Amino acid sequence: MTDYLILGTGIIGLNIAITLKQKHPDASVTLIDKEPEVGLHSSGRNSGVLHAGFYYTADSLKARFTREGNAAMRAFCHAHNLPINEAGKVVVATNAEEDATLETLMERGRANGVELAWLTQEELRARHPEASTYRRALFSPTTATVDPAEVTRTFARVARDMGITIRLACGYERRLGVDAIQTACGVLRFRHLINAAGLYADRIAHDFYCGQDYTILPFKGIYLKDPANRSGLTTNIYPVPNLANPFLGVHFTLAVDGAAKIGPTAIPAFWRENYKGMEHFDVKELLQVLGWETRLFLGNDFGFRSLAIEEMRKYAKSHLLSLARRLTPALDLTPYDTWSTPGIRAQLIDTRTHELVQDFVVKHAGNTTHILNAVSPAFTAAIPFTKWVVEALDHT
Repeated sequence: MTDYLILGTGIIGLNIAITLKQKHPDASVTLIDKEPEVGLHSSGRNSGVLHAGFYYTADSLKARFTREGNAAMRAFCHAHNLPINEAGKVVVATNAEEDATLETLMERGRANGVELAWLTQEELRARHPEASTYRRALFSPTTATVDPAEVTRTFARVARDMGITIRLACGYERRLGVDAIQTACGVLRFRHLINAAGLYADRIAHDFYCGQDYTILPFKGIYLKDPANRSGLTTNIYPVPNLANPFLGVHFTLAVDGAAKIGPTAIPAFWRENYKGMEHFDVKELLQVLGWETRLFLGNDFGFRSLAIEEMRKYAKSHLLSLARRLTPALDLTPYDTWSTPGIRAQLIDTRTHELVQDFVVKHAGNTTHILNAVSPAFTAAIPFTKWVVEALDHT
């Protein structure tokens, strides 16, 4: 019997474990994962961007935790001598309508306490001559990039040093009762279970009769890389996003390893681990995911039809580059010739409204807690967000 059993060794599961151990040093805390290493899915395959927190409405959990999470994650990286690229970010517009949305982003940033500044065309050209904007650009000095896999592994080392047990190749199989589950490494008993299983969080929650109005719809993200930044990118460059959906559009990212990247895509995937070819193919998942994608496509819910068609077009390198060229017409895009390792976004959908869920979602059922939607910027927000989750356990 363990006091706290956490499913998933991604950035969320690890930080929940660390916070629990800090708050309850005498409690036993165990994490399990089906993989042989920590953070092999979303936590290790994301862009590594530490977001500033100005995209989100002030009443959202994302707004509440991203700014603080950005500072906490940067401090963690500095404390553990992890590489971090603090190159900042500019958000640029291509027309008057997008310029008006920049004003909305500035208002949200101010409401969320995020440091932002305006740059005129001339100021942008002087700082980052590769970037172009319609009238002005939004500058975010606290946006940075890290190596997400290395950061996740470091949190795992911190957890082990605190006496937290991490059992790998020990995946969840099924619920056995109110205080036990069957896993690949036998029956495990718990006083409280926390489900931070990412791509499979909804399935596990349903086993505990929780979150049954939600399901996960996977989206595949891939970048085109310029491995040595031969193009000379000097900052992260983002377009004005469509605030009606959770995707930020094709942008430029400066990685900590010296690479520059264009992307990502947000292509509807066909099963949850549809990273490459037929790897991890699951016919049940295929039928379930295709069923939802077909319904959304035919009904064009939240503009899914046009989104799906546009995202599929990004499989063509020429189209992806053409979208990037709108932001940087003077930048040589020839060096962007290598596809990155794909990642899968575990995007929650509300099955009642057929809408993509924008904010983090946490549900409780008896002695279990389920992190159902921890998509971007969950990596950035992980430290304060998981503290909030742990605080809530005392009131469930």
